[in-house]
Amino acid sequence: MKYLLISIVFLCSSLFAFTQNDSISNALKIELQSYKIKRGLVIETVEIPLVTKKALAIDIKADHWDTSVHNPYVDTVQQFPLELNFTDSTYASPVPHIKVVTSRYGWRRGRPHNGIDIDLVTGDSVVTILDGIVRFAKYTNGFGNAVVVRHFNGLESTYAHLSHIGVKANDTLVKGQYIGKGGNTGNSRGSHLHLELSYKGEQIHPEYLFDFSSKNAIRSEQVWVTQKWTHARFHNSRRVSKVKVIKSADEAALESLARRPKMYIVKKGDTLYGISRRNNMSISRLCKTNAIKQSSPLKIGQKLVLEI
Repeated sequence: MKYLLISIVFLCSSLFAFTQNDSISNALKIELQSYKIKRGLVIETVEIPLVTKKALAIDIKADHWDTSVHNPYVDTVQQFPLELNFTDSTYASPVPHIKVVTSRYGWRRGRPHNGIDIDLVTGDSVVTILDGIVRFAKYTNGFGNAVVVRHFNGLESTYAHLSHIGVKANDTLVKGQYIGKGGNTGNSRGSHLHLELSYKGEQIHPEYLFDFSSKNAIRSEQVWVTQKWTHARFHNSRRVSKVKVIKSADEAALESLARRPKMYIVKKGDTLYGISRRNNMSISRLCKTNAIKQSSPLKIGQKLVLEI
């Protein structure tokens, strides 16, 4: 028994420092040295409770929590690059079937398309991609019936053109929970789900953060977002953008220095021929870059992307 008591004291003192850190279980069971008595072999087991630190509660309602508008950050300016962290490795598919992307994030018909369109049939269930709290759930111009969910890392997801909203503002949701039915409300050409991702008002290319294949994978636990991935003019809605996730602040700083395409704002009397000639590019290349046809009429104030 003398050796038994010594062993217990030694193990308790050795594990004291360990128990000050995070743990994945509530108790540690240790088998001590065995000894024999008349009844046979006895193995003593000591169960030592471990200290478990609780995750810090994050109040995602503390900053610009407004249930009346789609974008409460309209008057704020964000500093780039943006840092996003995820605790999950996968997200829930927003639709219950194979995801077919019919229009991607990027420049579309001379205007920015700030999300992706996923095909569905009116009445299909739509679910939230991550845990979060509903910040906005109502009809709004352009989006029609829309739900905005703010997630616990600050990211917001918008589900637009719904035929029915099944949640209300301030509802707490878990990943994959029902939020409504897909539809064709608002400014929509046929039934589909328009999905947008944003962080503090900055729309982020959804395919930069998420893999929209059947894997439903989040691309990285830590992601740095540069302006390349928050401006539609750097992408074409008809093409898949080549994604290389930035995972460090140093990489993000270098990426921010890269040259970006210039923009041209259409003026009265402009033609595609004149614009392409003045900027040393072919009409076909100008049209392909902006996803327009050579016969497409130009509108005063329309923005066109010019190649570098």
